[in-house]
Amino acid sequence: MTQKKEKVEKDSGFSDAIKKVVSIGVGAAFMTEDAIKSFLSEFQLPKDIVSGIQKNARTAKADFLEMIREELSKKFEKVDGRKFLDELLEKYDVEVKATFSFKPKNKKGEGQKDDDPIGEE
Repeated sequence: MTQKKEKVEKDSGFSDAIKKVVSIGVGAAFMTEDAIKSFLSEFQLPKDIVSGIQKNARTAKADFLEMIREELSKKFEKVDGRKFLDELLEKYDVEVKATFSFKPKNKKGEGQKDDDPIGEE
């Protein structure tokens, strides 16, 4: 009876690990390679399996991004930019807050003084 219980617990632990590894396949598209490697390191999987999962994650991420790019491209092809901008400016006030500053680079010895940003004397 105890052998059966140990086998069930062992199988349950293994199936939990498999579930986690399979579920990481979906989430891997949104994880870095280091995060995937870190996650998989706790399962003591063979290196070829880990590299396969990483390769699949890279492929899934590339496929996902390509699909998003294509969908957005299709949507933006239908948008008349001039009409959109006209409607936007008609409905909203535009407020811009910006700061610009020009600071001299410190290159002494090139005829430029610290207090002379343009280099003229």
